[in-house]
Amino acid sequence: MSDLYVAVVCSSNMNRSMEAHAFLVKKGFNVKSYGTGEKVKLPGASADRPNCYEFGVLYDEIYNDLMEKDKNYYTQNGLLHMLDRNRRIKPCPEKFQVCNERFDVIITCEERVYDQVIEWFGSRRSIYNQPVHVVNIDIQDNHEEATIGAFLISDMVTKMAQSDDLDNDIDELLHEFESKCHRPILNCIMFY
Repeated sequence: MSDLYVAVVCSSNMNRSMEAHAFLVKKGFNVKSYGTGEKVKLPGASADRPNCYEFGVLYDEIYNDLMEKDKNYYTQNGLLHMLDRNRRIKPCPEKFQVCNERFDVIITCEERVYDQVIEWFGSRRSIYNQPVHVVNIDIQDNHEEATIGAFLISDMVTKMAQSDDLDNDIDELLHEFESKCHRPILNCIMFY
């Protein structure tokens, strides 16, 4: 068990962050997951009509809502399976910008989310002067990519946890990781 405290953040706290959350918990990491969007958005019956929910609405309630709307459709596109996984991990999607916890590492799943996390840190004063590493790895928002992304994030966090001095080692560690996974990695240090 590592003492590294990790947050994984995507837009809606439904797919990418939750898949990585599940992987990291199984590996024994202390992890939380969040979304940065205005609302929790899930695909609807047509591309221009997504299902939108407030953060904090229970995964159970979203699951039941989609079951009532069209059980076959939402079973076939994998949303009911995803929600079933999510509700076994935690009660509801959570918004990053209202969390009060401090993390050692925050991993975002797309550049827009990374920018929103950086913007949030920039909008507040540092109180504790405690550093946090904010790292982005772009992961497309579909089931297959979320699984691949979860493997990559799990591998990255495992390497971070093995470091005796993450503050000093992180640039080299991420450079090696970027070369291995062939995905661009963004990172910076912010302060709580």
